[in-house]
Amino acid sequence: MAIPDPDLRRTWIFGAGAGRAAHIAMVDSGADALIVDLEDFTPPQRRGEARELLERFVQDCRTRQRVAAIRINALEADGMTDLAAAMRARPDVIAYPMSSSAAQMHALHAAMTHWEASLDVAADSTEILPVCETALGVVDVRAIAAGSARIRCALLGAEDLANDLCAERGADAVELDHARRHFVLEARAAGIEPIDAPYTFSDLEGAVREATFARRLGYRSKSLVRPEHAKALNEVFTPAAHELARAQAIVDGFNAARARGEDRALVNGLWVEVPTYRNAIRLIERARRLGLPT
Repeated sequence: MAIPDPDLRRTWIFGAGAGRAAHIAMVDSGADALIVDLEDFTPPQRRGEARELLERFVQDCRTRQRVAAIRINALEADGMTDLAAAMRARPDVIAYPMSSSAAQMHALHAAMTHWEASLDVAADSTEILPVCETALGVVDVRAIAAGSARIRCALLGAEDLANDLCAERGADAVELDHARRHFVLEARAAGIEPIDAPYTFSDLEGAVREATFARRLGYRSKSLVRPEHAKALNEVFTPAAHELARAQAIVDGFNAARARGEDRALVNGLWVEVPTYRNAIRLIERARRLGLPT
């Protein structure tokens, strides 16, 4: 399948590397992108087992038309061994933990280029997903993004980031508020798609509430760890019928005003100027690419 554009990958689910049951749960969750994790989600003594399951995992993703991602360990740890197994499985994305510098991205890019050539895979066809889960990683998103042309998205961490900040973790995520706002700003400035931090608590209501807040800030994607949250979070990041109707009214009203030679339009009590008009067009176009009726 052709890999969807970054803004159409509404949900990214992390799952354990070792164990077919975890992979099946990820595939069945309905999430758009699946990250099998060889780092924190896989104990070191089970990484060999997890590597042996990667090809089947990627095949499952292809069959169900999901984006297949593999998070390796840091290159100076088990990452080179992980990468060898991962690239042989031919995923769409390699995710990198604790991303904090362009130098890391340069090194990973070079190693992936070697494997693509060795395996006769199209050059630069495998993406890099930096997982920014330290204070330095969040602050330096633009520098990280400039480290490789393979980078189209970046993912904000939660637990490791809170730990690095010496912050107290809570379901309301107050401790991540500044990082969440800074991350979307820096990612947009870098021209890449920001992926919001995973909601790591069990309740669905909290996951939806956090995703709705993230969408308000400008996120169009969110990561998660609970398969049962995926479908509801997909809905949060999918334009609803009433939102599309409002966007179309804005477009129609503004176009009519411009045809009359007016600089702006009053639509349902809102004075619509060029930025609001462009935002409405973007929403309608994204809905079309998601396959929604517009």
